[in-house]
Amino acid sequence: MTHAIALRVYYEDTDLAGIVYYANYLKFIERARTEWVRALGIDQGRLRTEQGIVFAVRHIEADYLSPARFDDVLTVTTALRALTGARIVLDQAVRRDGVRLFAATVTLVALTAAGAPARLPAALRAAVSADAGSGAA
Repeated sequence: MTHAIALRVYYEDTDLAGIVYYANYLKFIERARTEWVRALGIDQGRLRTEQGIVFAVRHIEADYLSPARFDDVLTVTTALRALTGARIVLDQAVRRDGVRLFAATVTLVALTAAGAPARLPAALRAAVSADAGSGAA
């Protein structure tokens, strides 16, 4: 299923021309991924303290299609593309009034506290699989 959050572009998000600075799109999609995981019922803080597992971006492909501007209200979507025992691949987009401004494919992996690769926790895989089965993914 596609998860969506709304956010407003603040002055601090923009350059001198009032256009969103390119790196801030990565912050926007990071925030959306955090909310997606939270909506799945996964507490990332607890996952880190109880199982020693954190998530990291392994790979990202990004397309900047059209600029967002100061005071725009944006919708950031997150949808599952693929899930394996060791990675999650997501399609994310930033839209204004339904028009896609930015698109990214993001590959996430799980890491131990020491930074070593880890399998995705079973509870997370189950939650993502259930979410994918409830709609579009």
